[in-house]
Amino acid sequence: MADINAALVKQLRERTGAGMMECKSALVEAKGDLTEAEVVLRKRGIASAAKKATRAARQGMIGTYIHSGNQLGVMVEVNCESDFVARTEDFQGLVHDIAMQIAAADPQFIRKEDVTPEALEREKDIQRSRARTEGKPEKMLDRIIEGRMNKFYEEVCLLEQPFIKDNTVTVHDLVKQKIAKLGENIVVARFVRMKVGDAQAAEPEAPQA
Repeated sequence: MADINAALVKQLRERTGAGMMECKSALVEAKGDLTEAEVVLRKRGIASAAKKATRAARQGMIGTYIHSGNQLGVMVEVNCESDFVARTEDFQGLVHDIAMQIAAADPQFIRKEDVTPEALEREKDIQRSRARTEGKPEKMLDRIIEGRMNKFYEEVCLLEQPFIKDNTVTVHDLVKQKIAKLGENIVVARFVRMKVGDAQAAEPEAPQA
């Protein structure tokens, strides 16, 4: 089997816009041949999904998920290009799966670009201090922090998280698959996750009499 390294996967991603796991799978099937892997992705309809990503998505639906026991709930807005697609079982199933993902994995942001500068710097400081405590060489800190930040993104960004029903793909890959199947751009617009007790915990305590 050909050596499917990260650089090769990255190169295919840049050429096709497909997700990391989709690219790796295509390269394995193509035995490491980049051109053949691109053909594999095109046959699957994945590569074409990237071309639709810039198209306006102003239709869609708001989906909800209430966990058993009624202690945890999610509301999420997912957009597509037409009301027709919004009414399909595939699209509605995707919205439901995303709502379940948010309930289970508790993301703080939708995508990497949404992470606030404050949250980013705070996490980098934490990882830098941790690496120094572990005795890592100073010249290696930037590389170590970069690797650990990828794990941070997987934890806090919805689209970077492994899909709860199939952890071999990310939520981003899942959305790309639906874009390829349904032929329209699909965008996760916003979400809110509510858990009983969280609001009270966030409020300041009342002054004692």
